[in-house]
Amino acid sequence: MDLIIRRFKSNNEATLGRLFINNVFECYTLEDQFQEVKVKHETRIPDGIYNVKIRTHGRWHESFKRKFPMSHKGMLEIADVPGFTDILIHTGNTDDDSSGCILVGVNVDEKDFTILPGTSTPAYLNMYKKVIAAIARKEEVLLIVESKEEETTEQ
Repeated sequence: MDLIIRRFKSNNEATLGRLFINNVFECYTLEDQFQEVKVKHETRIPDGIYNVKIRTHGRWHESFKRKFPMSHKGMLEIADVPGFTDILIHTGNTDDDSSGCILVGVNVDEKDFTILPGTSTPAYLNMYKKVIAAIARKEEVLLIVESKEEETTEQ
């Protein structure tokens, strides 16, 4: 399974993208901003191809195990990102919820660079069930990240 993030808009605080699963649009993404020199908890991961693994430890895992007891099998972790650790795909609404992670949502506010309230959890659960099913089938799951921002704005 291929997860593809096509980043389309960024500013000095955050980056918006579109997530595709096997070339079919799934949802929007929100990440931290690009920075030449990484700043911990404030920098998006670089473009590239990464393995997606299941992570069954840590505070996010424990939280989601309680929040989604019927469906949670572990966090989706982006593995082997040079210079980065603990990069997850999870819910959230602003870049302050990210710390380098990838947030998902059904709708975004392109002006404010946020995921609209109430749309992150539905996007996450829908995407998660597809990815976790592929992993259960022993499929390789790759994340392909491409930056093609149409517009860069200052905030």
